[in-house]
Amino acid sequence: MDAANQGFGLIFILALAAANVPFLSERIFLVGPKRAPKIFAWRLVELVVFGLGVIFTGRWLEGRLGQVQAQNWQFYAVVLCVLLTLAFPGFVWRYMRRTQP
Repeated sequence: MDAANQGFGLIFILALAAANVPFLSERIFLVGPKRAPKIFAWRLVELVVFGLGVIFTGRWLEGRLGQVQAQNWQFYAVVLCVLLTLAFPGFVWRYMRRTQP
């Protein structure tokens, strides 16, 4: 397997984890104080910050593999949509699952 495929796999797994972690933890940014219950706005802020971390990690890996391609707003719109799609399992687990009596 070449380095580009390994980088893609790493970014995909990182994006999947970063999209779901805000919904699985009650701590702010995984290290902050425990909030019970953590409000939805904090979860969105965490999703954006973790998404930026994924973007910066991808740019860093791209720079290590070759020339970094300049991105326009369309790229960031697609990344936002992909992160929201990847966050769906965590959202369902947190807000839509039924608790058994």
